[in-house]
Amino acid sequence: MTESAPRDLSRRSANARKRLSRRPSRLGTVAGAAVKPDRVREEDAGFPGLLAEVWRKAGLAADTRAALDVLLTLDGRVPAEVQLGGLRSADAAALRIVAGLGRAEQHTGADEDADAAADGRGAFLGELGLTTSGRVVVRVPSRPPLAKQHKLVSGVLRLSWTEQHLADFQRELAAAEQRFADAAADSRRWLERQGPEGRDALLAQLTEAAQRTAPFMLYIEDNQYTNFRDTNNVTGKTLWPGHPDCALSSLVGMPLQLWSDHDAIMIVGIALLIRSAGYGRIEEANGSQLTLDNVGQLLERTRRTYNGALGAERIPAAPSEGVEDLMALAEALGAHRPEVAGSVQLYREIHGALIHKVEKAAAPYGERATALDRQVTERLLGALPLTGGSLDELRPAPGTDPLWLARPHGAFDTGLEAVVHEAVAATTDALDADFTMSRGLRSLPALVRALRAEDWDGITKWGITDFFCCVVPSADAARHFGGSISSVADTAWAMSSRMQYNSWHFIAGNLPRTDAVLGRDHFVPPVIPDIAHFSDQHHHGHVNNMVRFTIRSPHAVEVLGRRFNGFMDMRVLRCAGTPFTEQEMLAVHKVSGFIARSTSQAAALAEQGEQAEVTSFDSEWHWRSVTGTPVEAAGAGRPRLRVA
Repeated sequence: MTESAPRDLSRRSANARKRLSRRPSRLGTVAGAAVKPDRVREEDAGFPGLLAEVWRKAGLAADTRAALDVLLTLDGRVPAEVQLGGLRSADAAALRIVAGLGRAEQHTGADEDADAAADGRGAFLGELGLTTSGRVVVRVPSRPPLAKQHKLVSGVLRLSWTEQHLADFQRELAAAEQRFADAAADSRRWLERQGPEGRDALLAQLTEAAQRTAPFMLYIEDNQYTNFRDTNNVTGKTLWPGHPDCALSSLVGMPLQLWSDHDAIMIVGIALLIRSAGYGRIEEANGSQLTLDNVGQLLERTRRTYNGALGAERIPAAPSEGVEDLMALAEALGAHRPEVAGSVQLYREIHGALIHKVEKAAAPYGERATALDRQVTERLLGALPLTGGSLDELRPAPGTDPLWLARPHGAFDTGLEAVVHEAVAATTDALDADFTMSRGLRSLPALVRALRAEDWDGITKWGITDFFCCVVPSADAARHFGGSISSVADTAWAMSSRMQYNSWHFIAGNLPRTDAVLGRDHFVPPVIPDIAHFSDQHHHGHVNNMVRFTIRSPHAVEVLGRRFNGFMDMRVLRCAGTPFTEQEMLAVHKVSGFIARSTSQAAALAEQGEQAEVTSFDSEWHWRSVTGTPVEAAGAGRPRLRVA
């Protein structure tokens, strides 16, 4: 479906057009010809800068307990229980015993160690540190200095242990080691019952889960299992399925007796997560020790949430923390999840600093959501041929052309484009957001033709430009970009391009599992909304464009009776200020649902033969929309490429 060059253009001209910059402020200029970048990201931008500031504040804390509060929450950016769940068993025991005993002092060198021992201030001088991955770590007896074990943000804070601490620690550590041994034996027994073929099938499922889901970082004591960037050891963007360095693929066909205890527990832990909610549940363990205890607590928390939504104890508690009982609980959660989703609005709260997600059940629509609903509805009624008292009730007004979504409306070539733009703009204003956006497919007629022909392989060949995203910034968004309105236009287009990629990335996840579909990079499409806090930490685009607080609301669209999950979504973001609330998320989900219904209606028109396509929301549109100036003003004063 990707647009080809007009026939009257020479191949040279067509190639020249491909070399033109699509950045709004450089339209018509040669791509990559700028003397220097418009904006240069500082070396410590994002997560490194955050960790440095967290460590600085921890060093200024009054005592060990206060320092831990700063470190465990990354200075208020994540719940402490997320970090606590990621502690090694020895570190967790040490903090339970020693934390809060005296002032944590900044390490200054070996002389301080000698002075502490000479003064008799403790039987052991331990350490407290923060790794560059954001984990809190503790030096315990018999372990080398933290700097020898981990890549630390900076130095260490000192923890003085008494002889009583050492005795208590020895008992706690013995108990923890026994729990680990019991969990490993239990995991091995369950895996043994699966048989060689069952284990290989399980590994194949887990490998696909790692390939089709967002980054995760899981731990079993010192062992890290991740598909994230250069530290990855699990299939993802870098390691392909079957790669010998993948911790999952390397176990295929291997006798269970040769598996490490860590790997056995990891495999069982991920299997439990997937059985409870599909691949997406893995991200809810991000940053955690994937022990049976921790997974059991996650499942029990979810059980209580689901039973609360169902209004009864429909899902019984696991009678033990054994693997078989936890598997039964996980399967019960997975079986009841659709019913829960029909009773309440499930969503995920994302703590971006550690990429940790928590599934929650939203409260009912309240005053804040209702007020936002009313505000957006009134705006849409004034701009579009609609009637209705709320977002759920919006429908074409009496006498409206049944084909209006496929016909020109206002400044747009189709009513669908007008719907998308007006809904996005209204949401930006109503929520005091800095940017709002919504994405979709440019040609619903092309999708209809492909579905009728069952051309699944053809759909996988569509390019990113076959999708669109409309981004509308606030009137004062330039305050975040040095007052530069052209920078706002560039940022809006960068967001639009990324969202086009997301549409491309998700669509294949709705298709039959042909070889071409399985071979095409894609994620499982999202089905529930989320609220993210401090997302401007890891993702380079989020760091560069200050994507700090967000709401994402994905919706399905039906085309020719086939449901396409995650076909579109609405995203609302603030670059600074306050996080979004649950009530605001509920209102955004209604707006997004209105766009999805309109898209399904437009798809029905395409099924009837209407050939209208979305032509707006490219880089030129974003320049004109944001700056209010003609396209010719973009790239003014820069050498331009001549195209025949």
